[in-house]
Amino acid sequence: MAPVSSFFWYELMTTDVDAARDFYGKVIGWRPAPWGGSDMAGKPYTVMSAGERGIAGIMNLPDGAKAAGMPPAWTGYISTTDTDAATRAIKEAGGTIHHEPTDIPGVGRFSVVADPQGAMFMLLNPEGADQPPVPGGTVGHVSWRELYTSDWEAAMAFYSHQFGWRKDSEIELEGGGVYALFSMGDELAGGMMNMPAEIPVPNWQFYFTVEAIDAALARVRDGGGKVLMEPMQVPGGSWIAACQDPQGAHFSLTAAAR
Repeated sequence: MAPVSSFFWYELMTTDVDAARDFYGKVIGWRPAPWGGSDMAGKPYTVMSAGERGIAGIMNLPDGAKAAGMPPAWTGYISTTDTDAATRAIKEAGGTIHHEPTDIPGVGRFSVVADPQGAMFMLLNPEGADQPPVPGGTVGHVSWRELYTSDWEAAMAFYSHQFGWRKDSEIELEGGGVYALFSMGDELAGGMMNMPAEIPVPNWQFYFTVEAIDAALARVRDGGGKVLMEPMQVPGGSWIAACQDPQGAHFSLTAAAR
């Protein structure tokens, strides 16, 4: 099995960077700041931070992605020590390369890829020192990662082989189907399931941690977003909800309190 590599950065590609910056700043409490470089289209890139820790970036949806019909969406970066080798391995395992490995000055070497079922993510060999891990459930951070796919067992095997993730357990879903939990290293980090009919394509979803779920959902609605799934309590006691921002990107929230 490969050494463990984890999601460590999240990125929103959207049609209105300024509006998205303000929306997520209010909903999650992130602090925005311009990055000194630019996005893939040479336009300004906004970094969103929880306290002093950068969590995510917001950039313009590239023209090529728009032309291909891609809507605004969140993606995640998985760390690697060799972007070129990891990209080749994904292609050899049946994945797709959407953007060949490229250097970002001052950031690292990245690529844009998809797993064999089509869920997109990024690879990055970052420059600089690693950030220390953050305890699960820290407000402002990503606490859960969820893969909707066409074949969760094949996806689990793929990510386990490529990144050293481990399947922990399976939960039987009401109405049939399985929700498979997985760990990245020692951390229970997310789940995988076969996508329901209302989800058109395989994709990763990310859960941002807030202090209280009802107050956060009120901020979503006040900011012009939509609540797609009302609060639901999950094993362990946390509350979750699914949302859509005003530009159409899907995201989820989680909180210890209602």
